[in-house]
Amino acid sequence: MGDAVFVSGADRDPADPEPVADSKATAAFGLGLLAAVTGPAVGGIVPATIALALARQAREELRTGEGWRTGAGRVRWAERLAWLGLALAGLSLVALTVWLFLRGVHFGTQDFPPTVD
Repeated sequence: MGDAVFVSGADRDPADPEPVADSKATAAFGLGLLAAVTGPAVGGIVPATIALALARQAREELRTGEGWRTGAGRVRWAERLAWLGLALAGLSLVALTVWLFLRGVHFGTQDFPPTVD
């Protein structure tokens, strides 16, 4: 998360504000992390979607912030973790579908008890 850009003292005006971390970038990173953790349980779809939306907004704020907002690294990791959460959720859904399909398919003949016609 070392994405802070430091401007040397000679280049900065004393009246300039200090660079500040973008709160949407931090929130997107937290949601992306939550999505990656809960992705295998399919619960990661919602935080991943929100993280991707916040990351897009944070990237735009960083672009318009002209270097006074930091958090580009958090935005990159938020997007990576959100996509990982979505991929894990997708894999879980595919695995569940395959497992249910294979569980429902019976190979061989059905053995009924002798009391059944």
